[in-house]
Amino acid sequence: MSVEEKIKRILTDEKLSAIKAMLEKDHAIDCIFLLYMNRGKWKEAKEFMKNLNLTLSDGTFRARMMEIEDLGLAKSVPIDPLKKYYVKTEFGEKVAKLLLEFFDKLE
Repeated sequence: MSVEEKIKRILTDEKLSAIKAMLEKDHAIDCIFLLYMNRGKWKEAKEFMKNLNLTLSDGTFRARMMEIEDLGLAKSVPIDPLKKYYVKTEFGEKVAKLLLEFFDKLE
């Protein structure tokens, strides 16, 4: 498959284009990495980011996690009727590893 064909597939394939669109959003990669490190609870995610002097709002975290869950990269686990946390799926782990590999190769 040529490079052009691969790019066309990414841009037009339903699943691949949905993942691409999610990755383009604010803090999407942050949230994938948080999931990979088993920090799918808001309190743990917030604390981790705060320790790095980075910000991540509650609303952004929840929005990205819901999108990530819709794409099959995570699943939610209820804490109580109003709260839940997120855990990575096998697919989510694969995506996180590929992202880590991508950034490793940029160094």
